[in-house]
Amino acid sequence: MFTGIIEELGEITAVDWADDAARLTVRGPIAVGDAKHGDSISVSGVCLTVIDQDAETFTADVMAETLAMSTLDGVRPGRRVNLERAAQVGDRLGGHIVQGHIDGTATVLAITDGSAWRVVRLSLDPEHAPLVARKGSIAVDGVSLTVSAVGGGPDDGWFEVSLIPETLTATTLGDRVVGDRVNIETDILARHVERMLGLGYATRETVLPPSVIDPSIERSTL
Repeated sequence: MFTGIIEELGEITAVDWADDAARLTVRGPIAVGDAKHGDSISVSGVCLTVIDQDAETFTADVMAETLAMSTLDGVRPGRRVNLERAAQVGDRLGGHIVQGHIDGTATVLAITDGSAWRVVRLSLDPEHAPLVARKGSIAVDGVSLTVSAVGGGPDDGWFEVSLIPETLTATTLGDRVVGDRVNIETDILARHVERMLGLGYATRETVLPPSVIDPSIERSTL
């Protein structure tokens, strides 16, 4: 489990490709500072398991499913990545609950710079659109962010995130340009609600308070 608060900018130093898998070596002195065999480290939002490490690098295997779902499918040595160690019980939860289980990828559609921030618009496919809401949480390349806007239709959906200077300098999101792909992980609570609704175990009325469904209910009790 992670929080989406990036600890370090790392770098892929080696990639060993197999037919349907890859073994990555990642430089990240902070991430491996207390790492041991079997520990989890988030690499640009993808939860990977440490199989070997030294003072500055760790090695992890990436299976076919992960390659297909994330931007690691075309990773090469030299790529910078966001690194975060698994959260410790008792830590402050600075971001939101992030599992490192990628839903898929999104494409940067537009970038708008403000006086002290940057708004990034990203694509949102129909499968993930119900799971992304304005003011909700989303992880982009492992970075915990708040959705500032959503829009578009069933086939051309999008969402926006607003990045402060700290996020731009402390993560790889400051390097992203239009056309780049990023990993996205939607909120775990939204996933479970969608699953319950899909199986018929819950209805809109059981998920939302009555006053949200019909505001007149709350007003009538005043």
